[in-house]
This record gives sequence, structure tokens and C-alpha cells, in this order.
Amino acid sequence: MIALQKKVILPEDWAVVVLGFLAIILSLGGIILASPIYDWTYLSELTGSVLGAENLLKIALQFIYVFIIALLGTFITGGSVKNTAKGFPVIYLLTVLALIISGNGRLKVLNLEAVIFSLAIGLLIGNLFKLPAWLRQSLASEFFVKIGLVLLGTSVIFSDILKAGSLGLIQALVVVLSVWYFSFWVCKKLKVDSELSMMLSSAVSICGVSAAIATSGAIKGDSKKLSLVISLVLITAVPMMVFMPYIASYFGFKQEVTGAWLGGTIDTTGAVVASGSLVGDIALKYSTIVKFSQNVLLGIAAFAISVYWTYTKNPAGQDKETNPTLKVIWERFPKFVIGFIAASLIFSFLLSPELTAGVKNPIKSLQGLWFALAFTSIGLETNFRDLVGVQNRKPVYAFLIAQTFNIFITLIIAYILFG
Repeated sequence: MIALQKKVILPEDWAVVVLGFLAIILSLGGIILASPIYDWTYLSELTGSVLGAENLLKIALQFIYVFIIALLGTFITGGSVKNTAKGFPVIYLLTVLALIISGNGRLKVLNLEAVIFSLAIGLLIGNLFKLPAWLRQSLASEFFVKIGLVLLGTSVIFSDILKAGSLGLIQALVVVLSVWYFSFWVCKKLKVDSELSMMLSSAVSICGVSAAIATSGAIKGDSKKLSLVISLVLITAVPMMVFMPYIASYFGFKQEVTGAWLGGTIDTTGAVVASGSLVGDIALKYSTIVKFSQNVLLGIAAFAISVYWTYTKNPAGQDKETNPTLKVIWERFPKFVIGFIAASLIFSFLLSPELTAGVKNPIKSLQGLWFALAFTSIGLETNFRDLVGVQNRKPVYAFLIAQTFNIFITLIIAYILFG
């Protein structure tokens, strides 16, 4: 029997960098998995091609590959390897189901990506059935997304980052500052407590779940309040992820503007990637770059919040654990961004075009699979009942008002900078 591993060898952000580069190195070394086929229109194609013996073998081999990485990730980060061993196959099977559904030719005309079906299946099961503890504890949406993002770096040419990076950072600064202060002001007007206001404002303005968690850590926030904010982020990300690309298409926004709008507005990194992919490759690149620009500000924001919280709630410095230090910036900085940039640099400058051409599609297939696995997990762990209750109405109102402001102000700034 697989034992429960509790020793943390590496924190999650460093673990995904190591494991993401392990997958890249294996691909460059010639260990390349054939991508399964999920395209079908008629039942005969489904049974003969997608569910044929040859394709099922490809699906099985891909499962073994990502399963080993998931187990290694759990081991390295000190999670329950036993729960991952039991839960990951379930997540994978549900994800494959989503991939098969999204591969239907009639549904493809709707331009819906596999991640949307992954999310829908997860939400359906997670809200209709009570999940066993071992399955809930095996859900690792942030871990899956971050590995996918490290792999995404292999397809983002560094010249694109240089081209959009400075403007992306300008947008991130303006959006984060304006949206954070507006959100905090709304929370105060609605008499939301300071602790929840901090977490909610950071989640809306910076990068969703990661910002909420970082802020909660900086102020030692209540776990129930953090859970509410995370639920709001995940649930509102769904309609934004689906409808914003269509709104941009309806009004004829350039892909650069659309990508910057999506990256600056949608709170979860995975949803940004999914929505950007609905528009096109250029929008995907710009949305990722802008979102990463905001992610870079996470450590600085956590440090500033820690300073503010210490000197307003703990003026005498009685609780030394909350006293701010420069180390907070590095501790809160999302390390997986380093993996993304490193992968982009390597594939932009160090490897020959011939070598990268041979691994581009297999790595992209793995990247898409990790994103799909992440959204299946997000759906399974999101419970709509968390938002029900009179005590949660004011925070919900505050979040929705702030998010609406975020949508419009970010669009204006994106149009000015990238239009």
C-alpha cells in the first residue's frame, strides 16, 4: 500500500517548475507520446477511431505519463500520495470524457474548448453528489494549471514578451491599483469586515485564488472567509471565460486588445488561458503575458498588505509572525512564472528550430491535457451552496460590483495601450 507522505521537499510553485521541465527534457530527449485523437462526428467514428484499440492505447500511455508526474508532485509537496493514487484516475477519466464530448464535430461549431466541458462535468458531479474525502483531497487544480503554464512557455516566443511585456506591466499597475482601491471602498460602504475586504479586493484586482491565499497568509485570515472568496472567484470566472471572448468578437476587438482585456480581468490563470484560446493564438499570448504581469505584482502586494495590516491591526508589533520583512516579496512571488519565462527563453534562443518543431505539438498536447485536468478539478471542488446565506450577501454584492468595474476599466486601459 502506498504510504502517506507528509515531508515537504519543495513548495508547489517550485515543484511545478521542476516537473514541467522534466516533461520538457523528456520530450527533447526523444520520449514523445503520440497524441490521442478525439475528433468525431458520427457514432461509427466514435467507436472505430476515438474508442478504437490504437487510440485507447495512446490515452492509456498518456494517463501513465501524467499520473506519474502527479504522484511525484504530491510526493514532493508533501501531500497524500495514497489519495492522489485513488483520485487522479477518476479526474483523468472525467477529463477524457470532456475531451471526447468537445471533439464532436457538431459541437465544434460553437467554438467551445475542452476545458469548458471539463468544468461543466466537474460542476455537475461536484454539486449533485457528495464527493468522498479521498477524491476531494486529490483535487489539485492550481498544481495542474501551473504545470500547463510552464509548458505553455515553450510556445511563447520571447520577442512577444518583450513587445507586450512593458505595456502589460503598465496595464497591470493601473488595473491593480484602481480596482483594488475601488473594491476596498465598496466593501467599506457595504460594511464588509476588514479581513474579508482585504482578501476580496486582492482577489478581484490581482490574480484571483493566488492573491486571496497570499493575502490571507499575510494577514492570517479566517479560512471560512477565504473559502467564500475562492468560491466567488471560481464561479464568476466561468461566465466571464465563456462570454467575454464572444463579446470581443461581436464588437470586433483586435486580438491584442482582447487578450489584454481577458488577462487583466479574469481572476484565475487557467480561465485566462482557456478564454484566450477561444479567441486565437495572439489573444492567448497577450492574455498570458498580461496575467503574468499581474502575478509578478502579487509578492509586492502581499508585502504592502502585510505592512498595512501590521501597523493598523498590530501597532505594537505584538505578533511577530505578521511583522513585514523584505523576504515576503520573494516568498509570495509565484515561482511558476520563472518556469514559464525560462521555457520561453530556452525555446526562443537556445534550441534550433528543427529541434523545437519536433516537440512543439506533443508538448502542446500535454499542456492542453493539464489545463483540462485543472478545470475538471475546479468544477469538482466548487460548491454553489457556499454562496447561499444571508451573511454572505454583502460580500457577494461587493465582489460583483468590483468585478463589473474591473471589466470596464480594464477594457478601456487595454484599448488605449494595445488598440
